[in-house]
Amino acid sequence: MFSFLNKKSNKDYSFLAVDMHSHLLPGIDDGLATMEQTIHFIQSLQQLGYKKLICTPHILPGVHNNTYEGILSKLNEVKAALLQQNINFPIEAAAEYMVGLEFHETLKKNEPILSFGDKYVLIEMSFAAVSQNITQVIFDLLMKGYKPILAHPERYSYFHHNFKVYEEFIGRGCLLQINLLSLTGFYGKPVLKVAEKLIKNNMVSFLGTDMHHEGHLNMTKNLVQSANFHHLIKDLNLLNNTL
Repeated sequence: MFSFLNKKSNKDYSFLAVDMHSHLLPGIDDGLATMEQTIHFIQSLQQLGYKKLICTPHILPGVHNNTYEGILSKLNEVKAALLQQNINFPIEAAAEYMVGLEFHETLKKNEPILSFGDKYVLIEMSFAAVSQNITQVIFDLLMKGYKPILAHPERYSYFHHNFKVYEEFIGRGCLLQINLLSLTGFYGKPVLKVAEKLIKNNMVSFLGTDMHHEGHLNMTKNLVQSANFHHLIKDLNLLNNTL
């Protein structure tokens, strides 16, 4: 765990060390499209102080039909491209799994899961409605020795008027990850307020970029210059730097 005390003057993300939520692998989801973009973003995040990146492309059947093997193959392509350009920077890949019947079937069949760090698995839900089997999926992941992380819970507007739900997720053993972009107001004031409340209640275990495009990169660059941002997170105990 990592305390942000004595880190308030940082003007980069070296205090985080690792970004564990991004869409930088080229051409496989709604993130970056080309290898050139991927190299540019990796170098930009390195300049912002990150020491390692964990890419998490969507696995969303019918929309982003990524597979365990396909994601690792794309990761190897990126590693080869970095090597060709003499860029020495650690990059890994996992996935951002949409919680639904398909993912539940994957778990029941004991198919391989893309995890990272200490068997962390990043999961998400639709922004339109809660996944009806979310509680069962969290339980099944835990029973298999995984540690579920709910991606950007602040963005699920159907929870905004029932803050107790976030406490219930944590009580079930699910960790929470906040998007840095949420703290810029990028997704609107209601999302910003919930993100700030989760942080102030020390309910956040990870911060992630959820990087998709140049606009996200520019806002991430601006955020780290904000004294308000550093003040907000100064007492958080995060797990990013353990990955």
